[in-house]
Amino acid sequence: MKSKEHVLLGMSGGTDSSVAAMRLQEAGYEVTGVTFRFYEADGGTEYLEDARALAARLGIGHITYDAREAFRERVIRYFIDEYLAGRTPVPCTVCNNELKWALLAKIADEKGIYWVSTGHYVRKVLQEGKYYIAPAADRDKDQSFFLWGLKQDILRRMLLPMGDIIKSEARAYAAARGFRQVATKKDSIGVCFCPLDYRSFLKCEAGVRKLPDKGKFVDEKGNFLGWHEGYPFYTIGQRRGLGLQLNKAVFVKEISVEKNEVILAPLASLYKREMWLEEWNLAEYSRVLDAEEVIVKIRYRKQANRCKVSLTADGLLHVCLAEPLEAVAAGQAAAFYTADGLLLGGGIIGMAE
Repeated sequence: MKSKEHVLLGMSGGTDSSVAAMRLQEAGYEVTGVTFRFYEADGGTEYLEDARALAARLGIGHITYDAREAFRERVIRYFIDEYLAGRTPVPCTVCNNELKWALLAKIADEKGIYWVSTGHYVRKVLQEGKYYIAPAADRDKDQSFFLWGLKQDILRRMLLPMGDIIKSEARAYAAARGFRQVATKKDSIGVCFCPLDYRSFLKCEAGVRKLPDKGKFVDEKGNFLGWHEGYPFYTIGQRRGLGLQLNKAVFVKEISVEKNEVILAPLASLYKREMWLEEWNLAEYSRVLDAEEVIVKIRYRKQANRCKVSLTADGLLHVCLAEPLEAVAAGQAAAFYTADGLLLGGGIIGMAE
């Protein structure tokens, strides 16, 4: 990080972005904070006051940017549409890659600021003229999985002050500087606009679009097993909450939108060896396409798997897995890494078999 330069920092009011502000300021940067109004459950705006108060205490500039309409259009509508299409959405990936960082760059440009920053737990590295997202020192908090869609125009401008510390150090850092409230804030859990139960959120937010009524649970041969509440309320790989009393463990294998059926099967039937990605982005083609060894993940912090990746004639990424992977769902994200954790890109799963 270079001192005495101006940086625009996304400030959510939480611990991580607050400590990021302190660390940037301590490094000599002139910091301006921006707090995005994305979604406010029950009209709660305490986070705005927290961010403003911290900025005032640090003596840095602060602005509030109302992005609620853009968030509803790009993230919430997408979230609902994906479930109604029988797919599994990845809202944090869409928000980061298409909204949050893009807005930071847009506002920074308007204010004549080059650097943009957040409290993300990631690092970046420069290799052979290209910037890459690298894993954070805190592997338990590493957020690289959500950033595979960022391109060089954003990557080169990013400052990532939280990448080299772990969360407990961040809390201690804030406490040592007298920011006790910042140090003790709870971590956010799950998707910001529906952290607990997406089903209740769907029922409230679907609006004029009628959610499907109850339908059939069936096995792989089409035999009736029971009734479900409507296919959008189930996801591939789900075992709990099915409401069935069977003498064996079953999981959601497929979702039939046309028939409003949910196909259940034993776990062994859920493994896939291939998947095809759409809406993909690669930091460097030669490090992924037909490369000897690439690591792919379809879960945040889980299920690293070796694979081979090729480009199909119709522009999809074909991913052949070295070992079969369970519960691969259309709509999920897949992120590519090097063996030592360097993020190479990713895409959205369109199909798997």
